[in-house]
Amino acid sequence: MTTSNTNPNNSTRRTFLGTTASLSAGAVALPKFARVSRKPQTIKVGLVGCGGRGTGAAHNCVESSEGVEIHALGDLMPERLQRCRDNLSTSIGNAFQVKDETCFTGFDAYKQVLASDIDLVILATPPGFRPMMFEAAVEAGKHVFMEKPVAVCPAGVRQVIAAGEKAKTKGLAVVSGTQRRHEPGYLATIEKLSEGAIGDIVSARCYWNQGFLWSVERKPEFTDLEWQIRNWLYFTWLSGDHIVEQHIHNIDVINWVMGGPPKIARGMGGRQVRTDERFGHIFDHFSIEYEYPNGVKLQSLCRQIDGTWRRVGEEVHGTKGHCNPSGRIRGEKNWKFEKPEGKQNPYVLEHRDLIASIRQGEPLNEARRVAESTLTAIIGRMSAYSGKEVEFAWAMEKSELDLRREHLDFGMQLEVPPVAMPGSTPLV
Repeated sequence: MTTSNTNPNNSTRRTFLGTTASLSAGAVALPKFARVSRKPQTIKVGLVGCGGRGTGAAHNCVESSEGVEIHALGDLMPERLQRCRDNLSTSIGNAFQVKDETCFTGFDAYKQVLASDIDLVILATPPGFRPMMFEAAVEAGKHVFMEKPVAVCPAGVRQVIAAGEKAKTKGLAVVSGTQRRHEPGYLATIEKLSEGAIGDIVSARCYWNQGFLWSVERKPEFTDLEWQIRNWLYFTWLSGDHIVEQHIHNIDVINWVMGGPPKIARGMGGRQVRTDERFGHIFDHFSIEYEYPNGVKLQSLCRQIDGTWRRVGEEVHGTKGHCNPSGRIRGEKNWKFEKPEGKQNPYVLEHRDLIASIRQGEPLNEARRVAESTLTAIIGRMSAYSGKEVEFAWAMEKSELDLRREHLDFGMQLEVPPVAMPGSTPLV
């Protein structure tokens, strides 16, 4: 980006699941060891992206563990940074250690945050910026918490995977905002699936169906770029469309259950109700059939239309029963997860596991798996947009689709792309 103002598969499925669930369960237990120290190592945190999710992530990070402090803030918009600063300064007490000189705005704010005296950075900007910022954070030697999804196109996914591998060589922790991976109910249920609780898995379904979300009306003073960034949910280069930005949560759960991503996506979708200018050019509904390497198929449904039936969740069907991966199995032996006492907020637990892994010198690295789930959602979108079947391996290795934009300024013209038309929109 240009400088702006700164400062103000299935033979191995059960083995995989067993390993993954055990590792994840171990990760959940890590903080018990971290608390042995009376004076835990202070973790200085910088936040890039000061909107609602970023501010919430900063709260969650501080709440997760002792000795976590917020030291730097960065955002493109000055007024958004100020709202975040006001919120945190009155809500997290002495954990708020942000000074005037560690507040940065503009397109290069993330660089300034990374150059400051921090150990960990939270990346919570619109997803289109994630690959670039994640790579920069790794280059700067910072541990990373990054919100999902981690890219909006195959080129960005490849960039994230490469940076994630470099993070391993540098001993840096990387955790993503797929909080179900840290939630006790999901961990316990998927461990039981790995033990054969519902037999061999034969099919799956997942949903994120709800009404409209927020949108921003365009003001006369907004340039093309400013309006799109402020209204980022509705532009594919920024959000990836709602199948990527939101439905990735449920898709990631099924990838977890299946031990990896699917081999192909066959999708449909459209823009039927949400057609006003403020909704940019994205679709308002998708229906994707994903097929995994062992032939198991996932039916994935997501929609953002008011006045329609709502459902958010996942179902997995096997030869001996079926389950809701969040904590219930019905089959030869019914089972329900019993929630333990105490706080079990998965948005906090993901940060707890991250901090504990840093302090123990055993850094978690979730970059590849969240990148693969991101690409799973992306190929669903690509299939629906184009009307073509899209293979995961092709998209990972050969797709030339690159929606990344690294040289931006508010004065540039940036027209809204046309709405995708299946059968006409090319598969790139």
